[in-house]
Amino acid sequence: MLRHQVFFWLKTPGATEDRNALIAGLRTLANIQEVVLLQIGVPASTEKREVVDNSFDVSELMLFHSAAEQKAYQDHPLHLQFVADCGHLWDRVVVYDSVDV
Repeated sequence: MLRHQVFFWLKTPGATEDRNALIAGLRTLANIQEVVLLQIGVPASTEKREVVDNSFDVSELMLFHSAAEQKAYQDHPLHLQFVADCGHLWDRVVVYDSVDV
């Protein structure tokens, strides 16, 4: 499995309307056939520790069966539409892709 983790920082941190619009946009990505699992989250109110970064506004975790399927997702019209529709909402995006060992 390939894990695709994405962290978003909004242009207007803490803006509920923008956060909700981004979450709604992310939910549309579940309609892409190659996406095995989609989970969307916001920072948890866990213990503050030096190793915890909860500065992001929204995160997503997707699972794919392969790198080829993740590439198909990247090029899918629904993903491209999501970027076009929601790209104005975020200031920063960090992606972590990993595979099972």
